[in-house]
Amino acid sequence: FYNELEKGLREEAGRRGIQLVVTSGDWDLARQQNQVRDFVTRRVSAIVVCPVNSAGIGAAIVEARQAGIPVFTADIRASGAPVVSHIASDNRAGGRLAGEFLGRLLAGRPLAKVAVIHQPVTETALERVAGFQEAVAAFPNIRIVAMPNGDGVRDRAMRVAEDVLQAHPDLAGFFGINDDSALGALAAIESAGKKGLVVVGFDATPEARDSIRRGTPLKGDVAQQPHEIGRKTIEIVARYLNGERVPPVVPIPVQLVDR
Repeated sequence: FYNELEKGLREEAGRRGIQLVVTSGDWDLARQQNQVRDFVTRRVSAIVVCPVNSAGIGAAIVEARQAGIPVFTADIRASGAPVVSHIASDNRAGGRLAGEFLGRLLAGRPLAKVAVIHQPVTETALERVAGFQEAVAAFPNIRIVAMPNGDGVRDRAMRVAEDVLQAHPDLAGFFGINDDSALGALAAIESAGKKGLVVVGFDATPEARDSIRRGTPLKGDVAQQPHEIGRKTIEIVARYLNGERVPPVVPIPVQLVDR
C-alpha cells in the first residue's frame, strides 16, 4: 500500500519539480517523531505525515507548525494537532461497505457472531470500525463479540484471531481493518481447520485479491487508491505553497471488491 502511495508522491513531485525526501516510521512512534523533527531542522518547505500513532504524533506536528512549516497528513489522520489538509480514503464509507457486505453474507443465519481485528491507535482504523458498526447495526442477527488489537500486522493479527476462535468456537466471521489483519485472521481460520467462516478485509492488496479469487474464507475487500492518495497529496501541497486555499479534508473514493 505505502509503496503505491510513494509512487504517486514521487510521480507528481517529479512532474511539478518538487524535491521529495521519503522516510519510513516502521510503526515506531519515537522514530517518526524524530524524523519530523529532523525535517524541521532541515527547514523543508512542507511535511507530509502518515502517522504511525494518531495521537502520539501530535507533539511533533505542533513543533513543525510552530517553526512555520505547513504539515499535511496522508492516509492516516492525526488527532490533537491541526494540519493544513488531510488526504485519505473515505474510511468511514469503506467501513460501511465492509459491514454491508458481511451482513449480506451472513443474512441467512439466525445469530452471527463476528469479530473485528482492530488497530485503535490510528484514526484510520477507528473510522473504518465506526463505519462497519453503523452498517452491521442494520442486521439484527449480527453481534460483534470481540475487537482485539492486531496492531495492523499479520503475525499479531493471526495470534489474536486464534484467541477469538478459541473463545468463540461458533464465530461466523471477521472484519480486518487492513489486509494484514484480514490475512492474519484467514491464516488462523485455515490453521484451525474451521469451515463456514467469512472474512472481509480492507486495502485489496494483490495477495488479498488472489485469496478472494481462490475461494478462501476471505470473500471481499474494500479497495483503496493509494497511488491517487499520493498524487493528490502532492497536488494539494503544491497548491498551498503557491498561495491557493486548499480544503481541510480531501476524500479519495473506495469500492468493494469480491470474487
